[in-house]
Amino acid sequence: MRSRWRDWLQRHHPPLPPKVGLILTGGGARAAYQVGVLRAIAAMLPKGARNPFPVICGTSAGAINAASLAVAARNFHEGVRQLVDVWENFHVDQVYRSDPIGVLFNSVRILASLVFNKHGAISLLDDSPLTKLLVHRLPFRGIQKSIKSGDLHALGITAWGYTSGQSVTFYQGVKDIAAWDRERRIGISTNIGVEHLVGSSAIPFLFPAMRINREYFGDGSMRQFAPISPALHLGAERILVIGVHDTLNEHPDRARTASYPPMAQIAGHVMNSIFLDSLDTDLERLQRINEIIQLIPRETLENSSMQLRPIETLIISPSEAINKIAERYAHTLPRTMRLAYRAIGAMGRDGSTLLSYLLFEKPFCQALIKLGYQDTMSRKNEVLQFIGTNTEDRVGTGT
Repeated sequence: MRSRWRDWLQRHHPPLPPKVGLILTGGGARAAYQVGVLRAIAAMLPKGARNPFPVICGTSAGAINAASLAVAARNFHEGVRQLVDVWENFHVDQVYRSDPIGVLFNSVRILASLVFNKHGAISLLDDSPLTKLLVHRLPFRGIQKSIKSGDLHALGITAWGYTSGQSVTFYQGVKDIAAWDRERRIGISTNIGVEHLVGSSAIPFLFPAMRINREYFGDGSMRQFAPISPALHLGAERILVIGVHDTLNEHPDRARTASYPPMAQIAGHVMNSIFLDSLDTDLERLQRINEIIQLIPRETLENSSMQLRPIETLIISPSEAINKIAERYAHTLPRTMRLAYRAIGAMGRDGSTLLSYLLFEKPFCQALIKLGYQDTMSRKNEVLQFIGTNTEDRVGTGT
């Protein structure tokens, strides 16, 4: 009887297409690659198509891209066009002060803080220009409009609390989404604003932490043990992940070195650890869970109260080493920053990894956008098949 009832429901009420979640990882200037991927996806869809990703999650620089898409979810092409317009014309001084006076002033603040033991918002770089850019470019009220129109199910922005030590996902979505509380990670419903994006992007030591409610928050990639989890909590049923580290399987150079590694090389490894390692681990964990679920009989899964289901994932990552691309465009930095980065060894090969996170200059960003576009278009059929069931009959009236 139960089987016949299920068959009748499937014939007369076919299941809704799965909600495709989009995860935009952190990575500083490397997030320009995400824009190239999104540009390619927009080119694959009909003109005026609405947002193909009902659930959007972002961390660090990816949080900024995620919020921009959410604001313009009613017209995916327009949202991507605005992202491209910003990233293709980026300059360092739109993210952090790079002028001699600004760098000197910030250096004096750091020194004064150390000498007089003052605890304030001290960081190696002054990111006040980023806050101004976000306030100017993002009408955050558009997020709720996108939710109300049905073009967005939820937006999640993850930051890390310095006091609590928790990975906090601030989300804005439909009313039936339940907040969650897991070990060292929680979800909190709120209205997303500029403070959440700045907090999620506050790379430790480089940018100052942002106070949100009662706590200071830093870059959301820190200790984000389960970066895929927020998208699942927000209702995603399959997930597209846009990474920012290359997929080349090169063997590391084991050559003997006589000199001590420069500060920039050490910092680059730290940045990789913050931004990259947890995602790879979480994807591997998800793959193993999927394999276990496939071993469970279908009838057992349907009768289970745990609602276990496999989660499809598609990962798009750079086909070239981004740090090598950064080496080619290091000379485009303002003179003041070239001198500062050279002092810590970031302008050479050993420091190119750190530089790739901070090189917010037009030529570098354009190169990453081009790479993201090419990588995605080469997988066009695969991408369309993955999101296609969610884009049928979802063409809007925008241009």
